[in-house]
Amino acid sequence: MRTLLALILFSVQATASPYPPVSVQVRAEQVAEHSYYIPGLPGAASLQNEGFMSNAGFVVTQEGVVVFDTLGSPSLAWEMLQRIREVTKAPIKRVIVGHYHADHYYGIQVFKEAGAEIWAHQAAKFVVGSEDWRLRLEQRRDLLGRWINDKTQRFPTPDLWLSGDTDFELGGIHFRIRHVGPAHSPEDLVMFVEQDGVLFAGDLIFKGRVPFVGDADSRLWLNALDTLIAFQPKFLVPGHGGASDDPIGDLTLTRDYLKYVREQMGRAVENLLSFEEAYATTDWSMYENMPAFREAHRRNAFNTYLLMERESLRK
Repeated sequence: MRTLLALILFSVQATASPYPPVSVQVRAEQVAEHSYYIPGLPGAASLQNEGFMSNAGFVVTQEGVVVFDTLGSPSLAWEMLQRIREVTKAPIKRVIVGHYHADHYYGIQVFKEAGAEIWAHQAAKFVVGSEDWRLRLEQRRDLLGRWINDKTQRFPTPDLWLSGDTDFELGGIHFRIRHVGPAHSPEDLVMFVEQDGVLFAGDLIFKGRVPFVGDADSRLWLNALDTLIAFQPKFLVPGHGGASDDPIGDLTLTRDYLKYVREQMGRAVENLLSFEEAYATTDWSMYENMPAFREAHRRNAFNTYLLMERESLRK
C-alpha cells in the first residue's frame, strides 16, 4: 500500500505545474489524422479568460511532435503540453512561432524546457527587448500579473531563424513553412501539413471575430491571403476562432473586413475628412456585434486611416 501511494504521489508531483494554475479549460481537438489544435476563448485577453484567447496546434508524427504557437502564458502552455502528453509520449521536436504577439508565444519557454527546437522568422530578431515589446509586456503584467510576471516569464532565443520558406519532413509527415509577412506582422509564418491538408494560418485569419490589425499593412495582408488560398487546404486552423472544414469560405470574413475598412478610410482620406468624422459617419453595423469589436476595431480603423494617408502620398 505504501509503495502504491508513493507511486501515486510521484505521478502527481511529476505532472504538477511549476507555474500558477489556470482555471480555464485547455483542451485539444483533433482536426485530421495527425493534426490537433488548442481552441482559445473568444474576445480579447482579460482576467476572465486568463489570457487564453488564441489558438495553438500540434502535429503528431512517428518521430516526434511539431508545435505551432505556444499560447499566451507559461501556465497555458503547460496545460497545452499536458494535452499533448495525453495524445502521445513522443518527444516534442520542434516549435514553429507563427509571430511574436503576446497571445501566441508567451508560453515558448515551456516547450524549450521540454526539449524542443524553436524556429521563427528572422524578421522577429529585434522584437524581444524593443520598446513596443516592453510596453506590451507591461500591459500583460498589469492585466494578468498572476500569470505574467518576472518569476514566470522568460523568452528564449530561437534555435533557428528562418530567412524564408522552409520545407521539412518528420516521421513521414511533410511540412511546408511559408513566410507570408509582412502582413499581420513582419514575421508571419504559416504551416501546411501536406498529408492532412491542414493549414495552421496564425493571425492571418480570425474566424468569427473582428481581426486585430494593429499596425499591419492591410494591403500586404490581402496579398498574403492569396498565398493561403493557393494551398487549397482541406482544413484551416486560424489564430482565433474555431477550426474550419470550409477554409476558402472562412477566408472571406478576414478578407472582406480588411477590404471594407480600407475602402471606408481611403474614401475619408480622399474627401479630406478627419478620422473622427470618418469613424463616426461610417456604417460599422455588420461588425459591431462580433467578438473583439470593442477592443480592436477603433484602433484597426485609425491605423488603416493613417496607412491610407501614406498610400495617398505615394500616388
